[in-house]
Amino acid sequence: MDWAADVITKFVLLWAVIDPVGTIPVFISSTASQSPAERRRIALRAALAAAGILLFFIVAGEPVLLAMGVPLLAFQISGGIILFLFALTMIFGESKPEEESHLVKDLQDTAIYPIATPSIASPGAMMAVVLLTENDVHTIADQVSTVAVMLVVVGITYVFMLLAGAITRVIGTGGASIISRVMGMILAAVAATNVLEGLKEYFVN
Repeated sequence: MDWAADVITKFVLLWAVIDPVGTIPVFISSTASQSPAERRRIALRAALAAAGILLFFIVAGEPVLLAMGVPLLAFQISGGIILFLFALTMIFGESKPEEESHLVKDLQDTAIYPIATPSIASPGAMMAVVLLTENDVHTIADQVSTVAVMLVVVGITYVFMLLAGAITRVIGTGGASIISRVMGMILAAVAATNVLEGLKEYFVN
């Protein structure tokens, strides 16, 4: 796989698990009573917090697993299964905007919860960045490109939050739900690939 194709694959995967469009309704619900200036501050804090959480999993996720005696191959298979189940909830259950909007109730620090996590830095995103930066599979250059792509997707999410009002007027809440379900289908395919590759590696070795 050449460099461009690898970056595109990472971008599609991280776009699916982070789901910038699906974050818009959550952000709007969380900041409905805030002034425009406060919304901008909340959006920035949420984006920085989500990037920090995902960077932590990129740096410390694999060492923590190895310290616990969990092989990355097992994490790849189990992570793929969980990503697949996560994708199914996006496709058949409540879509991300509908599900996470329910979490917005009497929260003082909405930038961290539910916007930074679980909306942007979702469990699926945490697993994805660990799998994409496995030391035995990916070179330092590959891992750096993963960090760069993750930051780009989080940056796009930040811009979407700043433009949340205008975007919602264009696509509507229903449009955001449709896009979230389509991302769920893409994520399901990626998750199935992770499981199959993990099983293949297991039986080959």
